[in-house]
Amino acid sequence: MNYFTIFASKNNIDDIEVKISDVFAKGFAIDKNDNEYVIKSKALFKKYNLIIRVMSEDTNPDYFANNIPGMMGYYDNIPFEDDNLKELVLTQISVLNTVIAIEAEKEINEEQIQLFTRLLSSIGGIGFLPEGTLLDDEGIVIVYPDGQSGPSDFRPQACTRKVRGQEVSSEEGEQRKNKTIAYLKEKAIPYTASLPQLPTIEVCQFKTKEDIARRAVALLIVIQFACDVAQGGNVEESRDFFINMLRTYKVEDYLTSNERDFLHTSEPNGQEAINISWQYEAYWTLIWALGFVEKLDFPDEVCDCEYAIQVVSNCETFEQFYLQTTLRSQEEILDEADKIYRYHWACVDSRIQEPPAPAGMNESIIMERRRGLFWMIGHRNEEWDTISMDT
Repeated sequence: MNYFTIFASKNNIDDIEVKISDVFAKGFAIDKNDNEYVIKSKALFKKYNLIIRVMSEDTNPDYFANNIPGMMGYYDNIPFEDDNLKELVLTQISVLNTVIAIEAEKEINEEQIQLFTRLLSSIGGIGFLPEGTLLDDEGIVIVYPDGQSGPSDFRPQACTRKVRGQEVSSEEGEQRKNKTIAYLKEKAIPYTASLPQLPTIEVCQFKTKEDIARRAVALLIVIQFACDVAQGGNVEESRDFFINMLRTYKVEDYLTSNERDFLHTSEPNGQEAINISWQYEAYWTLIWALGFVEKLDFPDEVCDCEYAIQVVSNCETFEQFYLQTTLRSQEEILDEADKIYRYHWACVDSRIQEPPAPAGMNESIIMERRRGLFWMIGHRNEEWDTISMDT
């Protein structure tokens, strides 16, 4: 084992340099270049070097966009012997925004593990070993790769930046928030008044009807390819067919970079295919906004995938599809975004507190609907693949 990785949820990474210096103060020389540190032992015998790379969502957004969903999927597929522990681990992963990656020249020894554990304890978060074992901030095993529970009494940790999001305040936002809370009360769904308002209509950067329509068609097509991959279909035939569909509808430019890579890679990843397939729920919000779906039902059952396909497949061209669209008002879309935001908080809170999701809600449905709605309102101007899921 030559790698040890620390994942954490932090408001910023300003203090990490000091923590690294403290842990390696005796017996080491430290050379720093931006957020990379070369640690050189001063021992007469058994000298060694370490490389420590520090990344955050701010400094390396692509890393988190590409790796955190995969990490979530990896542990979601592990057969945990304790389902509650699995939910706690997934909760922790969902709020990670900092990584300290340690690379050793040779096999890591016990002395080095103790140093890395000291760094883990000072930073907080979880330790990740290459074979999949997770450690808590004291270096105690949370879970083994086969799903067996470790002795750790693990509880997730999240920084205020991930928990509270960016604070905004307006009369419009307060009215929308209060309307959603009144609805949640009627449904007996937990809520917190401290969850921030969403931005006002004026502040939001709403996507145009054409952008939403083209994104919807492109997304549906790549979802169909992902479904073929997940079901073990002929990848080459499927790829050729769906690339041709993208060109027929003239929506190739509306794929995300991740989707384009997935579509063109020679051996598409099965877990990524499953993750993209779940985006039927995000697509559902797009065709709702375009007037094809009467209302967004309560998020306890998956959408009607057959109907979702027919909305586009009944049209031979994008222009034919576009002529059938009627964009909902910005207020309607923002109201639904606020509702899904507070649904999501209730689901995350229930995972931490241990009971099942309130009112039978499905958090996977909620997360994908949130992706679609937050993208449409232009929340924080985030890209489709990097919509933050903080609550």
